[in-house]
Amino acid sequence: MDRLDRRILHELQQDGRLTNAELADRVGLTPSPCLRRVRHLEQQGVIRGYRAQLDPVAVDRGFQPFVTVVMRHEDRSTVAEFERRVAELPEVVEAHRLFGDPDYLLRIAVADLSAYERFVTDVLSGLPGIAQVHSHLTMKQVKADRGIPVDRGLPLERGRPAERA
Repeated sequence: MDRLDRRILHELQQDGRLTNAELADRVGLTPSPCLRRVRHLEQQGVIRGYRAQLDPVAVDRGFQPFVTVVMRHEDRSTVAEFERRVAELPEVVEAHRLFGDPDYLLRIAVADLSAYERFVTDVLSGLPGIAQVHSHLTMKQVKADRGIPVDRGLPLERGRPAERA
């Protein structure tokens, strides 16, 4: 992956709805080679897909606490069943297995505090192997997910002439 591929990835992470012509202009290519590069990045699995970023409040999922989970039992079958069930829960929008304690970090998206309380009481606490659940409520989001850094220290400024590929 070269500098042009990284610039393409950067631009698509900022706006996945760019037309090929707009993207080509931003990275300094003509449309045909730009499209070939995008298709290659898609075929290689570097670009996994495209999706809209939603306003959580507008879709009644504005309350988003983080939850840490400590497991009581960490045998293979309990962990597999816990992970399978967590992956099926629409309220869990992110789940990470951690080294050490706690064992898991989850990001939950629900309407409000009472919906969260019902989710923890009725759903999360019933999952297999759980010893402890700790809620972490945020005051504000300081930095939103803006995509994966792809620059490797290279400048990604727009409008800069690039070699044609």
